[in-house]
Amino acid sequence: MTGYTDVPARLGESDLPDGRLLGWAEWGPLDGVPVLLCPGAATSRWLGFGAGVVEALGVRLVSVDRPGLGVSTPAPGRTFSDFAGDMRQLCVLRGLGHPVVVGNSQGAPFALACAAEGVASALAIVSGTDEVARPEFASVLNANLRGLVEWTESDPAGAEKFFAGFTADAMWDMVMAGSPGCDLAVYQDPDFAAGYRRALDEGFAQGAAGYARDTVLAMGRWPFALDEIDVPVDIWYGEQDTGHSPDNGALLAARVPGAHHHVVPGIGGALLWTHAESILAFLLEKTITDQ
Repeated sequence: MTGYTDVPARLGESDLPDGRLLGWAEWGPLDGVPVLLCPGAATSRWLGFGAGVVEALGVRLVSVDRPGLGVSTPAPGRTFSDFAGDMRQLCVLRGLGHPVVVGNSQGAPFALACAAEGVASALAIVSGTDEVARPEFASVLNANLRGLVEWTESDPAGAEKFFAGFTADAMWDMVMAGSPGCDLAVYQDPDFAAGYRRALDEGFAQGAAGYARDTVLAMGRWPFALDEIDVPVDIWYGEQDTGHSPDNGALLAARVPGAHHHVVPGIGGALLWTHAESILAFLLEKTITDQ
C-alpha cells in the first residue's frame, strides 16, 4: 500500500512473562528512533501511518495489538496500568528503550497512561478520544453519547456487554457516517480503505471483547494524573473533527503541563495520515531537545 500508509515491514508476536502474546507490526529501519503507536478503536497492528515518511525520518514505527484485538491474548478486566506494564515489557523484549509514543483516536488514553507511568520519552495525541466523562463536557455532549457515558459510569459491566456486540462492519459504517468529506477522501481511497478494513477485520478476529474493554476504559473517568506527566507532549486535532473531543482538545491540552496544542484546518479525524510528517518531525525535535 502507498500514499497514506504501507504494509508492515515486519510482523511478529512477543511472549510476555505471564504467558500471553502481544502482536506487533513495524515499519522503517530497525535501528531507527523507536515510535510506539497506540492505534485507534478496534484496529489491529496492521494499520500504520506515514508511508515513506518513517523511512525518510529514520523512524522505527511499532504498532501493537491491545489484548483481545488482532493476535494479542485477551486479558479480561485489564486496566490502563496493565497496558502500560505490557508496553514496558514489550520495550524490553523488542529493544525499544524509552520510546516516543503516539496515541490515535481510542488509543489516546492508553498512550497517556504510558506517559503517566514513565514508559514514554515524548508523546503525541492525534485525533484522540477525549475524557468525555469529565463534568465539564456533560452539557455539550449529544444525547446519545451522554447516555452511553452515563451508562458506562453507572453500569460498566452492562455497557461492556453492549459494546461486545459490535462488528467490523458496524465500526466501518459508524466511521463513514460520522466523518466529514475531507476525511472520507482519505478513508475511501482504495488503498487506505483496503488496509483499514483489514485492520478492522483483524481487530475483531477474536470477537469484540477486546474492543468492548477498550471502550469502557476510554469512556469512563481516567485514573491517571495528567498534571503529573513530565515528558514533552503534542496534542493534535483537525479543525473539522467533531467526533473525538468536544473542544478539539483544548481542555485536554490545558491539563497536561507544557503541552503544545495544534488545531489543523482543512481536515478532521484523518489527521494522522494527512499530516504524518509534521507530527513525527515535532516529536523527533522534542526528543533531540530533551537529550
